[in-house]
Amino acid sequence: MQLPPDDRALSPRTGYTRAHWEAAADALLAAVEPYATQGGALYHLPGDRTSWSGRLSDGLEGYARTLLAAAFRRDETVLQRYAEGLAAGVDGVWPRIEDRSQPLVEAASIALALRLTRPLLWDRLDDGVRQRAAGWLADALTAEAWPCNWELFPVTVGGFLQEIGYEPEASRKAIERGLGRIEQWYVGEGWYTDGDGRKFDHYNGWAMHLYPVLHAWLAGDTGLLDHYGGRLSRYLADYARLFGGDGAPMHQGRSLIYRFAATAPLWLGALTGHTPLPPGQTRRLASGALRYFLERGAVDSRGLLTLGWHGPDSAVLQGYSGPASPYWASKGFLGLLLPADHPVWTEAEEPGPAERPDAITALAAPNWLLQSTGSDGVVRLHNHGSEDVRYDPYYTRLAYSTATQPVPSYDNGVSDNSVSDNSVIVGGDPGRTGIEPLGVGEGWVASRHTAGGGARVTDVVLAQGAAEVRAHLVEGAEPGTPVRVTGWAARDGVRAELLPLVGLSEALAGVTGVGGTLFVALARLTGEPDPVPLAETVSVRADGERELTVRWSDGPEVRVRWEDSGVSVVPSDGR
Repeated sequence: MQLPPDDRALSPRTGYTRAHWEAAADALLAAVEPYATQGGALYHLPGDRTSWSGRLSDGLEGYARTLLAAAFRRDETVLQRYAEGLAAGVDGVWPRIEDRSQPLVEAASIALALRLTRPLLWDRLDDGVRQRAAGWLADALTAEAWPCNWELFPVTVGGFLQEIGYEPEASRKAIERGLGRIEQWYVGEGWYTDGDGRKFDHYNGWAMHLYPVLHAWLAGDTGLLDHYGGRLSRYLADYARLFGGDGAPMHQGRSLIYRFAATAPLWLGALTGHTPLPPGQTRRLASGALRYFLERGAVDSRGLLTLGWHGPDSAVLQGYSGPASPYWASKGFLGLLLPADHPVWTEAEEPGPAERPDAITALAAPNWLLQSTGSDGVVRLHNHGSEDVRYDPYYTRLAYSTATQPVPSYDNGVSDNSVSDNSVIVGGDPGRTGIEPLGVGEGWVASRHTAGGGARVTDVVLAQGAAEVRAHLVEGAEPGTPVRVTGWAARDGVRAELLPLVGLSEALAGVTGVGGTLFVALARLTGEPDPVPLAETVSVRADGERELTVRWSDGPEVRVRWEDSGVSVVPSDGR
């Protein structure tokens, strides 16, 4: 991909400016053009993978998701190409929108693009095409959605159809129904769960916030915008901390192949005026993510986005992932709706949170603890509140980071290599289900979960700098049940360490006794070339089976108690 020269005066940290974003959008749109078929209605990208929705639906996905990039780019020549594809698509090429079908998803992208570019595309179509297109989209108003972020797709379609006066009453009902559904999943502090349960991931930003905020903004509904925009602003205060100093978003959750779609909520805050972030920091975080992926194989030799995180990677695919699925990365170009003279484009870049002094940040809503270190720009997420067992290991591990990825097995320096990272393995089973948040506070986070054999494990993590004390009380297992703990699965550029402290051998293994048994390890993930020896960062003393004293070398002494109701973590002088 050919991009302009870096501008280190305006963008000292990434070199990227608006011109780089424009060039990237242009290159991606040009690269997919040769794969348009059926009069431009379908984009069948190369490769032998087909999603579970089938080839026809995958071709529609290729059209809809790249159209979204064209809408943000607002290039009239490219939009004309998509106008021709729209006319062909609604003339019998596209599959119907049915209950819980993939075309419902793609209809939302098409409707949003048409709403954003109405004078450039929709208003230039002949009446017959407009009527057929509106009729095709209208099926989304009554189609049953999966009970998750999908509830917002009828909202997005309804917003456009209401604007053009097509089935206004049905559109109104679809909007009210979808917005009402997501209220059930709002848990506070800007965070939604993606449906029932505790599914916290990138969908918070590129779906749960994106669609209602954009709908309110496009409708000019100030009351609705204040409602959803206020939530977005609060979310961004936390979300900005989930990007590494190298630009990487947090590697957690599903649909990671959408890559720099993770920047959409950053741009959305600036676009609607609902953000706590300075303009220069917004661009630094967004441009950092774009550059991170473009420099690491996200685009192949043909200029196409690959099915993976860096390059192709089947480990991050789901059954719904088709050849064009990565083009939901188009959401990352939302910032191009901001005029060239907006401060987000004209002000100098400012460092992101991960480039500032070390920080430990408690996120109460998802019950996460974020741990960032300025020396290496690594952000670690200690997960004690998010779970979706369908997508393990991307939800149920104890920790994630911007510098590693979860894997089913790796060499942890123990007798065999079949060991899941960031896990407590009870009786050979690394499972972690039924996660119950027990609280998060200054430098600590806790939860309880069901482990192998039905045992219950109460986990506490304390963090300082790059060091972590991981303590696990295992109850309900037969005496003599083997227990092993694992830490980070390191990759190039970062080093992982894990030291046994309580109840564990040098092989990081132990066995349960009668009643509860405590297992404690000291962990660290670091990119520092010559860090202080890990054992010197903290001292840990077990005071019986249910109490622990932790003394940081450059911080406070903390007392941890396991109680029937949960966990108590207090400074030792606060007894």
